[in-house]
Amino acid sequence: MSSSPGATFGNGSAGTAKPAVARGARTAEKPQHMNGPLYQQPNSNVVLVRRVKRKNESPMKQLTRWFVDNQIGFSFNLLALLFLAHGMPRARDYTSKYFNLSYYNPKTGNYGIGWNDGHLILFCVVLLTGLRAATMEYILTPFAKSQGIRKRKDLTRFCEQAWMSIYYAVFWPLGLYVYWKSPAYMNLHELWTGWPDRELTALMKGYMLAQLGFWLQQLVVINIEERRKDHWQMFTHHIITSALIYTSYRYGHTRVGNLVLVLMDVSDLVLGIAKCLKYLGYHTICDVMFGIFITSWLITRHFLYMTVCYSVWRHTPDIMPTGCFRGLGDRVEGPFEPPRDSSFRYLLEPLWDNNGMFCYNETVKWSFLSMLLFLQCLTIMWFSLIVRVAIKVVKGAPAEDVRSDDEGEAGEEGEEDVVYEEAAPLEEEVGVEEIDLKNWERRAGVKRQVSPISATTAVSLPGHSDRKELLGRIGCDKQVE
Repeated sequence: MSSSPGATFGNGSAGTAKPAVARGARTAEKPQHMNGPLYQQPNSNVVLVRRVKRKNESPMKQLTRWFVDNQIGFSFNLLALLFLAHGMPRARDYTSKYFNLSYYNPKTGNYGIGWNDGHLILFCVVLLTGLRAATMEYILTPFAKSQGIRKRKDLTRFCEQAWMSIYYAVFWPLGLYVYWKSPAYMNLHELWTGWPDRELTALMKGYMLAQLGFWLQQLVVINIEERRKDHWQMFTHHIITSALIYTSYRYGHTRVGNLVLVLMDVSDLVLGIAKCLKYLGYHTICDVMFGIFITSWLITRHFLYMTVCYSVWRHTPDIMPTGCFRGLGDRVEGPFEPPRDSSFRYLLEPLWDNNGMFCYNETVKWSFLSMLLFLQCLTIMWFSLIVRVAIKVVKGAPAEDVRSDDEGEAGEEGEEDVVYEEAAPLEEEVGVEEIDLKNWERRAGVKRQVSPISATTAVSLPGHSDRKELLGRIGCDKQVE
């Protein structure tokens, strides 16, 4: 908070500056001796600052609000400490895990999987959190304001969608390039060949770990920021997406994981651009982009996505060997019979045991397929809402996304419960001689009265009435005779 300094003057002697900023107790009532806006009282020694009232906040709510307010500093301070530690030779064996891909196999030129991958995922989560907050705060918000966006809700929505558009504009082409370089490009059968070898190229590994870091970071974001109407649908979607990326990575099905991400990301990119255009006021272009979005959504998330689900059901039994295996790269052993005394626990073993047993059978096939189909059910539900928007556009209304708004409108400016904090202004005592009357006269346009003596000596002094007029304007005329 910055407050305008007030000024009191002594009789002829200069005093010293006395900073006296202090906050008193909160009060929600307007003092009786004050008129006008409560946060703008020029003739009082008390400055009242308008604050949003926080009702019955739990410690966890206060913690999340603190984290939201300090995302940039928290994230980049952690990264600065990490880079500082990386400069110490003894620490590089540990800190290098956060910057480099782990488990390189010089015999094959590819990379294995293991717990050290978690260091790079954590680095991506922290980096993306800081980049998101900094981009929204210092780039997207000033740009939005320069384009006439003023409401807090619209500013928040624009910045969120613009950041998502930036992310997808980077990772969708990257994912498309990874898919193009893989043997599975335009060939569904190749999604499953080569298994049970779970090693992968540096490009594929870096892409999958970065995407997993992004979706884990999104899980944090939707739980610390303001909730929307579809919070639980989005939360479920993020959980399933993160689980699919992680399980496909640990089970060695990164080709199909890459393809599913490419199919999902393209429509999100178009949707983010369409929403940004809406908030910027380009409604005609927004409607066009919304039509492109519906087309891309229908093709990628329903038709092409369902072909992938069909391939899981139809092609995997013919291509992938049935049974259980152990090891990585050229050290894979198997197949073994699935254990019969551990129920379905063996299905989860690859998720935490790097050298654990990983299997393919009907149970594994339907476990993956059920998660993919459940994700399809969510997209069908969202598509029904999108169709409602499309019908409104056809009838002449602008495109409005009905999937993700606030749970309520209490967050809008002017509708919040507020309290007022009292703060004493910064006081400074100075002498009358230090008043720059000449500068005041130039700004106020006051004509000076020049005495004959000052005219002959080329010295100009302001009239006494001018000085009293100045002091009267600042409320101090009674203190100077």
